[in-house]
Amino acid sequence: MRSFIMASALLLAIGAPAAAIDDKIADRLWESSKVLDELVKAPDAGIPKDLLKRAECVAVIPGLKKAAFGFGGQLGRGAVSCKKDQGKGPFGPPVMISITGGSFGFQIGGQEIDVVMLFMTPESMKHLMRDKVTLGVDASAAGGPKGRAASAETNATMRAEILTYARSRGLFAGVSLKGAVLSPDKDANKNLYSKDIEARDLLEKGDSAVPEPARKFVETVSRTSSGN
Repeated sequence: MRSFIMASALLLAIGAPAAAIDDKIADRLWESSKVLDELVKAPDAGIPKDLLKRAECVAVIPGLKKAAFGFGGQLGRGAVSCKKDQGKGPFGPPVMISITGGSFGFQIGGQEIDVVMLFMTPESMKHLMRDKVTLGVDASAAGGPKGRAASAETNATMRAEILTYARSRGLFAGVSLKGAVLSPDKDANKNLYSKDIEARDLLEKGDSAVPEPARKFVETVSRTSSGN
């Protein structure tokens, strides 16, 4: 009994071990890295590297799914990283995000798609710092040009604050994200950073250390955005 009491006291003295990062969050970050890499490298149809270089933030939603409760409703989770120092510095620590609602209208019948969003303006980055942003309402969004066709796109498309890319089963899919709501995944961020932390602090200040499970994602965003 005495030994048990001493052991309990010792545990209280040193404190409980830090909570482990959820495997689902680590997997989501790994999948986000993989999706971005593959969509950039897609032959003749990849995300143009010059647009990636200009992007203020890069968001990836791997495995966006149609919700079972009705037509048009969707659910997905992913991550976003933004350039520090108001878009002038390197990409900073990521924010875990979720996307819901909207009429996504998959055009090739896929039940699950991967989505990449490029935030092209300082204003679009500011939208991310709020609690939520509704695509097509708070910020203009359009399907981004792909591959060599990028230079032939209309000015209207290139003026969009957010350029979106989607694929299903290896093919680029026609998809509308209008009306979709993008917001911080607060529980995932708390788990990843082991504390309550606001998306605004992560995106605006960018001074938090990048957690180990998120390093590959930030490295992939940085590498693809530098043209490598």
